[in-house]
Amino acid sequence: MTFDDVRTLVLAWPEVEDGSSYSTPALKVRKKMLVRLKEDGDSLVMPGVPPDERDMLVERRPKMFYFTDHYRAYPIVLIRLSKTTRPTVEPLLRRHWRTLASKKAVRDYDATG
Repeated sequence: MTFDDVRTLVLAWPEVEDGSSYSTPALKVRKKMLVRLKEDGDSLVMPGVPPDERDMLVERRPKMFYFTDHYRAYPIVLIRLSKTTRPTVEPLLRRHWRTLASKKAVRDYDATG
């Protein structure tokens, strides 16, 4: 996958828009970060992943999922785009989108989906 693939996927969801975060491309929902491209150009900074789930993902697929000391205390996992697929990353993105989007947007999306 590429960041453009991620962008195409999530821009189809309500309330998602392009933005930036820490001088890198990001996708936001109501001005809150859904996901951003890490400075290395190949990793997604994926919020909304609790530490216990993150640890499990890293243990199962260390080439795809990882985190650095900087993110240790945060509910964030890093995802190598060059090693992931849409079926792997989409559920994480969708789950986090549902926490950021308005209740009406989620309800309307669910009704059409």
